[in-house]
Amino acid sequence: MQLNRLELHGYRNYKQIELATGAGVNILIGPNAQGKTNLLEAIHVLALTKSHRTSKDKELIGWNEPSARIKAEIERRQGKVSLELQLTTQGKKAKVNGLEQRKLSGFVGTINVVLFAPEDLDIVKGAPGVRRRFMDMEIGQVHPGYLYDSQQYQRIMQQRNNYLKSTDSSKASQPMLDVWNEQLVTFGVKMMQKRKNFIGKLQVWAEQIHRGITNGSEQLTVEYRPSFGTEPGTAPQDDSSLFQQFMLKLTQGREQEFRRGTTLAGPHRDDLAFFINGKDVQAFGSQGQQRTTALSLKLAELELMREEIGEYPLLLLDDVLSELDQLRQTQLIETFQNRVQTFITTTGIESVNMSRLKDAAIYHVKNGEVLS
Repeated sequence: MQLNRLELHGYRNYKQIELATGAGVNILIGPNAQGKTNLLEAIHVLALTKSHRTSKDKELIGWNEPSARIKAEIERRQGKVSLELQLTTQGKKAKVNGLEQRKLSGFVGTINVVLFAPEDLDIVKGAPGVRRRFMDMEIGQVHPGYLYDSQQYQRIMQQRNNYLKSTDSSKASQPMLDVWNEQLVTFGVKMMQKRKNFIGKLQVWAEQIHRGITNGSEQLTVEYRPSFGTEPGTAPQDDSSLFQQFMLKLTQGREQEFRRGTTLAGPHRDDLAFFINGKDVQAFGSQGQQRTTALSLKLAELELMREEIGEYPLLLLDDVLSELDQLRQTQLIETFQNRVQTFITTTGIESVNMSRLKDAAIYHVKNGEVLS
């Protein structure tokens, strides 16, 4: 997979640019607050129709601009594809080869990316929400239907929570709650099964990559931790039994949910756990082990996505090389070199191990302009 050309119109601090990109490594150099991350963000938005930095689309639209538009030409195994995504305060419009897509889920997955930013080092030690977001963004790219299930789940849960907050349990309509429960569980089970399958495959790659980085001295284990259900390592559940467990959990927690005014079980409370040689990395791992775990996960994403879609995605490295020591930086570079089209942002070339990079295209970014 390759991005050949990128156009931005009214996006953040870019009035209008057109950028032809190199097939291998593309390095974007410039001081902070000049627009380097905005470029990577635009590629990410084109892939997922949402930003990794904000949930408010209006923040992506330039000052005094009526809308923002991202256009690109990509090359996949099947041939060249033109993409266009327009962002307005009223919503989004997406086109593939000039044809408007009725649903955004039909647009997501046309281009695939793996983003590695400094905040991703917190996947291991950060809050559970960071890890849920990590799962959602990656699964959504290779299984667009997952995004629909997630959106429906969130919509139903919001309605259910509003009801829990505004109604006394003694006066609540159980038939109405039963309808919400059934809808919530239906979409929740689909999400949980896809998450479990995804993490199972990711574990295989992450363990292998981590073993290589640590010269075989450490074994990494990644576990999916749902808010209820089977214990780690037990046999997988089918949809029917998981549906019944989820419904039972909601029934048992009815009074507590009304007291707290929120839904207490479901995918929105899932988590991941990481272990090195059997010890919890979040609680007992050194900073180096936590960073190696995060790096292993990102490299595993590349391989898993290649396995799922038949080609490597784009790799976006947002000022992350300066956060890694020479060993981890070298491991990362050797992984993508000559295999994955890569976009790197950095404030200076000295933070990049250039001796490991060959034929990198270098661009200078300043005040929303890009010069090669």
